Amino acid sequence: MTADHKARFQDQLNVSRETISRLDAYEALLRKWNPAINLVSPATLAGVWERHFLDSAQLFSISAPTHGRWVDLGSGGGFPGLVVAILALEKCPALEVLLVESDKRKSAFLSTVARELSLNVTVLAERIEAIPALRANVVSARALAPLDKLLGFANRHLSPDGLAIFPKGAGWRQELATAQESWSFKYQMSPSETESEAAILTITEVSRA
Repeated sequence: MTADHKARFQDQLNVSRETISRLDAYEALLRKWNPAINLVSPATLAGVWERHFLDSAQLFSISAPTHGRWVDLGSGGGFPGLVVAILALEKCPALEVLLVESDKRKSAFLSTVARELSLNVTVLAERIEAIPALRANVVSARALAPLDKLLGFANRHLSPDGLAIFPKGAGWRQELATAQESWSFKYQMSPSETESEAAILTITEVSRA
C-alpha cells in the first residue's frame, strides 16, 4: 500500500525522484524518532504517504507560492511545514520556510530533518504568542486550534497581502460560522484530497469584525 500511495504522490504532484528520495529520508527519521517523542499517532505511520505527506502537499498545491516566507504554526512532526519545504526545494527554491514549535524535543526533530535534507528551513522553538510579527506570505497550521484562534495568529503574522491556509475536518462549517462572529475575512474552500468530509480553507484580508 505504501508503494501505491508513493506513486499517487509522485503522479499528482509531478515531482522528481530527488524529491521522493528526500521524503523517503524524512519518513525514515519520523519512524526513528516517533517512539520516543510521539510526533504522529503510531496508527497513521503505515499510511504516512497518504495521511501525512499528501495531506500536507495539497496545501502547497492550492496556495502555489512563488517566493517569500511560509510560516507553519505548531509544526509538531513537520506537517505541513517540512513537506512544504521539501517541495519548495524543487518547485520554489526562493521560498523561506519558518517552523514554529514550542516543544523542544519536537523542534529538535524538525531541525534534524532540515539539516539532514538540506532544506531552507528555520525552526523557532518558541510559543506562537511570544514571537514578533513574522510578515508571512503564507501562514499554515494543521490540527492546531479552532479556526477563530487560528485567525488571531494569522492576523498577527500575515503580511497585508498574505494568505492563510488551514486544513479542517468534518466540522469546518461550524468553525467557519463561529469565526465569522469575531473576524472579517475572505475565504475559499477546497475539498480535501485525503479525507472525504474535510476541507482546505484559504483565507485572506483578515481583520477584527
